[in-house]
Amino acid sequence: MFEVAFGIPALAGKRLHREDGQALVEYALILGLVSVVAIALLSAVGTDITSLLARVTSALESAL
Repeated sequence: MFEVAFGIPALAGKRLHREDGQALVEYALILGLVSVVAIALLSAVGTDITSLLARVTSALESAL
């Protein structure tokens, strides 16, 4: 009985210090941040790229 009573805090301490899933969570957070930045960048620059491609297309059509 004495060993069981003092073994529980040690067991609980081992469970609290497990770091198995920590790397997975960090990678998920990095992936989420990169996704948000990519979406924001494409939203901001998307209309400029569309107009640039339209000008290039019209210039190529006029050159032929």
